[in-house]
Amino acid sequence: MLSKSMQDALNKQVLMEAQSSQAYLAMASWADIQPGLKGVTQFFFKHSDEERMHMLKLIHYINDRGGFAVVPALAQPVLTFVSLKSAFEELLNHELAVSSSINDLVDSALKEKDYATHNFLQWYVMEQMEEESLARECNDKLELIGDDKSGLYLFDRDIVSMGGPGK
Repeated sequence: MLSKSMQDALNKQVLMEAQSSQAYLAMASWADIQPGLKGVTQFFFKHSDEERMHMLKLIHYINDRGGFAVVPALAQPVLTFVSLKSAFEELLNHELAVSSSINDLVDSALKEKDYATHNFLQWYVMEQMEEESLARECNDKLELIGDDKSGLYLFDRDIVSMGGPGK
């Protein structure tokens, strides 16, 4: 059985995962109207779906442990970006924030001696390591490319096979 404080903390994570899904969906929509970014568009749509699955996994866990998972209201995400580089910088910053939140949850689970939740959260810890690594790799590649259009073409082509979330 989840404690009230753990249920509340997990519900905050549900909100964060839902916001992530919406943010990446907005990035996908923005990329979709940019010329020549079909691979990036596909990447962001996939990323949005992955974040939604993370949210659903939390919802099921909370409810299975005798809690009540709250489906959150969401704020409007950022809809446009000044550049592809800025969109990927936002992706990295968002993933870092999610990792920090997951780490706080793990800490709370240990403090409460809620070992079932601690064990459940280990999947998220590993997932965030992968997602941070992927976001950094994308940012590093975009930094190398700069304004080179042929480099951007290759980035867009290759991003679909760069592992992606939940590789």
